[in-house]
Amino acid sequence: MEDIKLSIESSLNFVSKETIAAYEAAVKKGLTALENGTGAGNDFLGWLHLPSSVTADFIADIQKTADDLRANCEVVVVAGIGGSYLGAKAVIDALGNSFAWLQSPKPVIVFAGNNIGEDYLAELSEYLKDKKFGIINISKSGTTTETALAFRLLKTQLENQMGKAEAKKRIVAVTDKAKGALRTLATQEGYKTYVIPDNVGGRFSVLTPVGLLPIAVAGLDIKQLIAGAVRMEQVCGINTPFAKNPAAIYAATRNALYRSGKKIEILANFQPKLHYFAEWWKQLYGESEGKDNKGIFNAAVDFTTDLHSMGQWIQEGERSIFETVVSIEKPNKKLEVPFDNDNLDGLNFLAGKRVDFVNKMAELGTMLAHVDGGVPNMKVSVPELNAYYIGQLIYFFEIACGISGYLLEVNPFNQPGVEAYKKNMFALLNKPGYEEASKAIQARLK
Repeated sequence: MEDIKLSIESSLNFVSKETIAAYEAAVKKGLTALENGTGAGNDFLGWLHLPSSVTADFIADIQKTADDLRANCEVVVVAGIGGSYLGAKAVIDALGNSFAWLQSPKPVIVFAGNNIGEDYLAELSEYLKDKKFGIINISKSGTTTETALAFRLLKTQLENQMGKAEAKKRIVAVTDKAKGALRTLATQEGYKTYVIPDNVGGRFSVLTPVGLLPIAVAGLDIKQLIAGAVRMEQVCGINTPFAKNPAAIYAATRNALYRSGKKIEILANFQPKLHYFAEWWKQLYGESEGKDNKGIFNAAVDFTTDLHSMGQWIQEGERSIFETVVSIEKPNKKLEVPFDNDNLDGLNFLAGKRVDFVNKMAELGTMLAHVDGGVPNMKVSVPELNAYYIGQLIYFFEIACGISGYLLEVNPFNQPGVEAYKKNMFALLNKPGYEEASKAIQARLK
């Protein structure tokens, strides 16, 4: 089978091959630090060889739990925030039917615990009131505000609708192996549980039960997802020469562009199914690199839709951006433009052509225009949209992120800045233990 491919040709008028090649030693150092666990954040490297360590028995157990939920639930609510839901949402949207929710599939997968929207949660509760539903609650601590709040509401509703004994059969907890509020509750109630490994951070956790269980509940092939990631683990490993390692080249090129003044990376796609994949990518890179007052700012656009909104800025705005395009080479469906006798819309010149051909010409035309407008481009070509290649894409971006963070000389595996808003929120809510912070904030607000 083919592999995903990276092209940097449309960046070489902005940074030279020699400049990128000069990163080889630093990339090798970064890969070695990842492999040997000698770099910053080395206690969170469990994702590095995770794909190749997944066993058939583990996959079978995940699949059995997923099959049980699929058999007994009309709806499954996945409660989690950040890495605890984005990876699953990305894969499910990429590989599922765009209109499945209108076709009453069994089960419908919905997400909660990723916001504190009262209207959203109330509307979800209303939707579930006559449904046989289950819950996958994903939280290492069990106390993350958004997820814990949603789970409390959902658990109460499920128990009220089905009784406590039946409800516990429909709740799965994905959490810490030994400690935390959710682990304690799961033990007390007898929930089926899966472990979030201690050495895998949330944004790198999609190939753990955090992502695999919801993806399997959606009826998607997690074996192939893992197989694709295993292949990319081999392709992007430490023994692959720099010039043949796509993750190494991607990390080097984006850092070379950053140091040349290109401070914003836009991930673009021409496949609407990849919207949430881009959201996952944004967290992966933004949370990994945005530290010490440096780091590339990550944004994403869905083309051609956003060509009619952000396209003007990308084409002629401040020249501080570069673009990485994820291109799906072959669609899964076939649809041709029909001939129309009246031709009032002037589209008969496209009659008989596939819609994907039109889209590909829009893609090529956009990339050419953006390069001409001063926007360096990289292109990640994906042979087709299936579980195997999404698995490749996930691991490619993960390992490139680790390398890139080390090139930037930050710790790619922590997120200290995320705690700042939480401290203020807890103080404003008068959470026990935050009395001094509450006093300080009240003084600021006077």
